[in-house]
Amino acid sequence: MTSLTKHIVVLVVLVATIFSCNQNPSLQTYFVDNQEKPNFLSLDVPVSMLNIDQTKLTEDQKEAYNSVQKLNMLAYRKDSVATADYKDELSKVKTILDDDKYEELMRGGNSTDGKFMVKYVGEDDDIDEFILFGSSNNMGFAVVRILGNNMEPQKLMTLSSVLDQSNIDDGQLKQIIDFFK
Repeated sequence: MTSLTKHIVVLVVLVATIFSCNQNPSLQTYFVDNQEKPNFLSLDVPVSMLNIDQTKLTEDQKEAYNSVQKLNMLAYRKDSVATADYKDELSKVKTILDDDKYEELMRGGNSTDGKFMVKYVGEDDDIDEFILFGSSNNMGFAVVRILGNNMEPQKLMTLSSVLDQSNIDDGQLKQIIDFFK
């Protein structure tokens, strides 16, 4: 009889484990599921691609730069034939980003030129992931995940002036621009 009890306990624990898992789609699974599909472009961009001269950075800028590990981008190019597919994919991304785990930092744009939003996962001063999402009814949409440890929005903003002066790898940038042409 004790063998039957053990089996029942194991079965109950297994069922509880299966049902306790979050079944909501995640941004990471969306990236993986769509990276090879037509109309999608997927890029993993190492921070080194930014070609930033770290010797010229302030302490806050160094800390911000070192807190970023990598950037992932998934873009969807809208074409005139598959408008329904575009709306479906756009809806999927918006549904994922509506999850409570994504805190909104800002949003902007308009319905004519396009819209954007910035969200994050983590605490206000200890962010693990920034999400940049932009969409245009004419071109498509892109989602960029900035992954790191202990990222702070204020310190990351100090990197914006450095990025203007950096020597970004034109090959990767050209691939993104050509994708939306």
